[in-house]
Amino acid sequence: MKDKKIYIAGHRGMVGGAIWRQLESLGYSNLIGYTSSELDLKNQQAVVDFFEKEKPQIVIDAAARVGGILANNDFPYNFLMENMQIQNNLIDASLKGGVEKFIFLGSSCIYPKFAPQPLKEEYLLTDSLEPTNEWYAIAKISGVKTCQAVRKQYNKDFVSLMPTNLYGTHDNFDLETSHVLPAMIRKFYDAKQSGNKEVVLWGTGSPMREFLFVDDMAASVVFALENKLPEHLYNVGTGVDVTIKELAETVKSIVGFEGNIIWDSNKPDGTPRKLMDISKMHELGWKHKVNLREGIEKTYNWFLENINEIKEVKLN
Repeated sequence: MKDKKIYIAGHRGMVGGAIWRQLESLGYSNLIGYTSSELDLKNQQAVVDFFEKEKPQIVIDAAARVGGILANNDFPYNFLMENMQIQNNLIDASLKGGVEKFIFLGSSCIYPKFAPQPLKEEYLLTDSLEPTNEWYAIAKISGVKTCQAVRKQYNKDFVSLMPTNLYGTHDNFDLETSHVLPAMIRKFYDAKQSGNKEVVLWGTGSPMREFLFVDDMAASVVFALENKLPEHLYNVGTGVDVTIKELAETVKSIVGFEGNIIWDSNKPDGTPRKLMDISKMHELGWKHKVNLREGIEKTYNWFLENINEIKEVKLN
């Protein structure tokens, strides 16, 4: 298994990079990754040519256009179209190229906005989505269903893993495009550096969110790689959530910001709660290891160590 040729799409991203590092540390010796300038995954012919040349045996799809509420809201077409192009090209080329195993990574936003909590895999497509990220969600749902269709029609080992909110080292800390946790780290850090007495955060602070450290996500991918999972779709998370207010207080204390938090309730909250039911992965033998405070501390330490190199971080 460890000498099989494994292609990680999106290996430069936070998730793909974590998967790469973990596989490498476990002795996997035949990993391949192309940057977006070397291979445009939106270009079907380029992807076909790549598969004919490299002939990967296993494909992990960690490539996607991602962003928070603001980015999803401002670029709906890009989030829908580009993500569908990327995954369709990869899935189709993998099927036609005889790939043994395909692991598709999605997001908990595929589930209905008001689905019962915790979110079970079977709640998919039972109600309407959260409007602020439905474009990304619809693209990911189509990826899940495409992998399911391949599994059903061709009996291929194509599986989808749906993580909860991910964070960790190598995250994106740009305030316009980042997710909630790295954005908070950046805001509290900036305020501390500039001596500001308050930090303004979006919404009311009341929504509940679950967070998974990226190395735990990578471990779930390795688990899916090394085991044949019996079903097509699995949630990946911690099974524990916190309010955004609690998250903000934790980040504030780790960063050491001593001012006040102002909640701008004119800004959207997003989905009220998104707790994952992770019992299926637990039954198979996978469980997360890093708790939230420990994960945020690791992320913040990485942020401080790399602040001059993080191109998204434009300090004033």
